[in-house]
Amino acid sequence: MVSKKSRSAVRVKKHRRERNRIVGTTARPRLAVFRSNAHMYVQIIDDTVGNTLVSACTLQDEVKSGLEHTNDIEAAKKLGSVIAKKAIEKGINTVVFDRGGYVYHGKVQALADAAREAGLVF
Repeated sequence: MVSKKSRSAVRVKKHRRERNRIVGTTARPRLAVFRSNAHMYVQIIDDTVGNTLVSACTLQDEVKSGLEHTNDIEAAKKLGSVIAKKAIEKGINTVVFDRGGYVYHGKVQALADAAREAGLVF
């Protein structure tokens, strides 16, 4: 009998495979996405040094103000525009998108599209 793996274990395995290909540099850092059941978190990371350059999440007042829920597509859109504005203020214009093992659909896609519309290039 084959045991069934949990969704989170499968996601972590996908993310590990994805991270073998995606590396954030100083010139083009990595935009990493994490979703929990209640919130979404985004970081822009320089993997050569291991530093987080910019971060945003739906726990912050600037993101969750005016939102009914903190883990839906509207929250993802707002989070994408906030992270893009913060990155552009720090002089980061181009990034590598790390979807964190999640399917590029729904919230992850909405976040990416909003970040692109706000000026990030990836």
